[in-house]
Amino acid sequence: MGAKGTVLKRVRQSLKANARNKHYKSFMKSALKSALNSTKDNAEESCKSAISAVDKVEGKGIIHKNSANRLKSRVMRHLNSL
Repeated sequence: MGAKGTVLKRVRQSLKANARNKHYKSFMKSALKSALNSTKDNAEESCKSAISAVDKVEGKGIIHKNSANRLKSRVMRHLNSL
């Protein structure tokens, strides 16, 4: 039989991880989109929530630290331009 059992287990694990990662990435992307499309009156609150979402996703290891820093920099640049 060989490694058939472990192969099937890895497939199950990767499907779960992909679903979990997709959920968190979607959560992060929607927060970023709302922050980057925000107006001056609600910009600070939406940028704060977007940065928090990026930090959560980075902490779970779904995106790399440098990618998270780049995204947070873009959000802050948008906030400072308003």
